[in-house]
Amino acid sequence: MSEPLSTIDPADAVSRRTPAVPIAVSQVRRRFAEHSIVQLTLTRFREFLREPEAVFWSFVFPLLLATGLGIAFKNRPADVLPVGVLASRDGTVPLAPDAAKAAGLSVKMLDSAAAAEALRTGAIALLAVPVTGGMEYRYDPTRPEARSARLIMDQLVQRQAGRRDPVPVRDLTVSERGSRYIDFFLPGLLGMNLMGSGIWGLGFSIVTARNKKLLKRLVATPMSRAQFLLSYLLSRLFFLIVEVAVLIGFGVLAFGVPVRGSIVTLAIVCLASALAFSAIGLLISSRAQTTEGVSGLMNLVMLPMWVFSGVFFSSANFPAAFQPFIRVLPLTAVNDALRATMLRGAGLGAIAPELAIIIGWMVLSAALALRFFRWR
Repeated sequence: MSEPLSTIDPADAVSRRTPAVPIAVSQVRRRFAEHSIVQLTLTRFREFLREPEAVFWSFVFPLLLATGLGIAFKNRPADVLPVGVLASRDGTVPLAPDAAKAAGLSVKMLDSAAAAEALRTGAIALLAVPVTGGMEYRYDPTRPEARSARLIMDQLVQRQAGRRDPVPVRDLTVSERGSRYIDFFLPGLLGMNLMGSGIWGLGFSIVTARNKKLLKRLVATPMSRAQFLLSYLLSRLFFLIVEVAVLIGFGVLAFGVPVRGSIVTLAIVCLASALAFSAIGLLISSRAQTTEGVSGLMNLVMLPMWVFSGVFFSSANFPAAFQPFIRVLPLTAVNDALRATMLRGAGLGAIAPELAIIIGWMVLSAALALRFFRWR
């Protein structure tokens, strides 16, 4: 039976005739803020900021390391190679001291005992011994500075003896941005920092929570393993922006390190690298029970990359037999992609092989971490 018209509220009548009003924006925001992924990600932020050691190793230490090495190798003068000359019986000197100094040699006149001691201890790179009708050079051929000293010394001796070069030459020294050691080192430092932040930061946090029985309490919640692990990956994105901006900005402003490639390409490389190393960190910590155990596993994973992946010197220095193994390491791909983008201005097409390796490690590690992760 219908209600009498006199008892119906006009406002209620209007609401019955109009469709439901969409949810207010404030309600959407409140529901989004209450979502488990958001809360878990915010928790990761707070955990990181409450650990001064993590902040120091992620942001302060890379700047200190870049400053020290940048100053050490910035405007570095030419190396002066120490060489010894065995004093001859008649007291003659086989080369002019001024010419030797101009060529980058520091010559010491030594007797037999002192010369043998200096050569044995590495105090000199080469020992020149005058012999009948010529000169004898004593040096260790495995030392690059010894081979360089041998070439310079022999050139001076031959010219002083009257040799004439048939082709006149001249030297023109250049110092180009991108060819300095700091230009080579900064992308490697950035890659190493992305690796350390992803593996150490996430691995220790998860194992510490498991060791304190905090993860055990989360089993009873409706949160899934995927949501829990995803919150760690999302938290890395915020710190990634700060980490990359601070380190690259410092290198550009303090040492003039070039960034010749696209900022978008550089951002894609950094994002993929951070997610890949974070996924590796999740995989390492998926079953570890103690901080000692996870520390050993992380060192086992990162040590080969510290040595072989070209952080402080080019990975091409290793023998050819090592190169297939070195090429598939994630940090090698990251460093090569960063250097190609920053120093050579390479685009996404040029660094596609490196990106494929990085993404491959990210997908494989994330899938295995999700498969093997245990709360207890």
